[in-house]
Amino acid sequence: MRAAIWQGDSPRLTTEDVPVPVPSRDEALVRITSCGVCHTDLHVLKGEVAFPAPGVIGHEISGDVVAIGEGTEDAGGIEVGTPVIGAFIMPCTECEQCLRGRDDLCEKFFGENRLKGNLFDGTSRLATADGRRLSMYSMAGMAEYSVVPISALTPRPQNVPAEEGAILGCAAFTAYGAVRKSGLVDGETVAVVAVGGVGTSLIQVAKHQGASKVIAIDVADEKLEAARRLGADEVVNSTTTDPREAVREMTDGKGVHVAFEALGRPETFTQAASLLREGGRMIAIGIAPGGVYGEVEISPLVRRGQTVTGSFGAVTRVDLPAVAQLAADGGYRLKEAVTRRYSLEQVDEAYQALDRGEITGRAIVVM
Repeated sequence: MRAAIWQGDSPRLTTEDVPVPVPSRDEALVRITSCGVCHTDLHVLKGEVAFPAPGVIGHEISGDVVAIGEGTEDAGGIEVGTPVIGAFIMPCTECEQCLRGRDDLCEKFFGENRLKGNLFDGTSRLATADGRRLSMYSMAGMAEYSVVPISALTPRPQNVPAEEGAILGCAAFTAYGAVRKSGLVDGETVAVVAVGGVGTSLIQVAKHQGASKVIAIDVADEKLEAARRLGADEVVNSTTTDPREAVREMTDGKGVHVAFEALGRPETFTQAASLLREGGRMIAIGIAPGGVYGEVEISPLVRRGQTVTGSFGAVTRVDLPAVAQLAADGGYRLKEAVTRRYSLEQVDEAYQALDRGEITGRAIVVM
């Protein structure tokens, strides 16, 4: 199969032929239709998070199951031929956190996959043609085939488009988990700081969950225009307008009930917290390079009863099927959320464009 390989000595990708991986127990081999181009992968390519090279990135996929690992006793309705989407958080189902229903904190996923590039048995399923081990970032979806733990898969509804459906596994999944964690209720106001792939997904999910007003904040007018098309009621370009003053003016001088930070930079983290009203909740989603800190003014946080909560993805076994159903019901507009398509041979071009800030919404690589 063809796969996009990161060698670790630069933020560039090359494509080459490698052996098709073989699934083990409780794993499926998926023929990949498409894989989303996410900023978190870019952190890996640029060496901003620790991950062992060489490896294959790509962590939101759509495809079809072509094999089930030998010894699998319960595949939860997943079988050969099932069209699926895969979430980037792959729960082991057995650790303390998974048993508590906190798939998003799975100990084996973080310990083996995100730190070491392995699956749950401590080994990778990928290797180069000459036998060198390749690390797997989540399921290593930037390839024609991928081995995925069955716990990270859900059937793709018939009316969900196969190519665009890939972004349900991270962009929509992450947004859904953040909105659920925020406790958003009908009639509350929302601000979304940074409206890339996850940010525009937050707009859609928040509107579907009953937000009365969603305010999108970014530095690029084209991204703000896209945000408005996907449901934002108001937009603010923070390079020309003070976001805090603008948001207060749009909310009767009070600020928003919920602010989402979707970029992972100190300035946007601080900005999001500044937009809250009394009792407001800030949900931090954006991943930052190691050692980066965000500041929050202490007195308003304490006196006004505000909260700051981190949200990494969602609870896979519960939320991934819900996200798929949300798209099937028309509550998430996939066709509009996906704005660019690349071939696997163009994968390096895709991530370079992402790094330059040229991609509005979400791009996908179609195999």
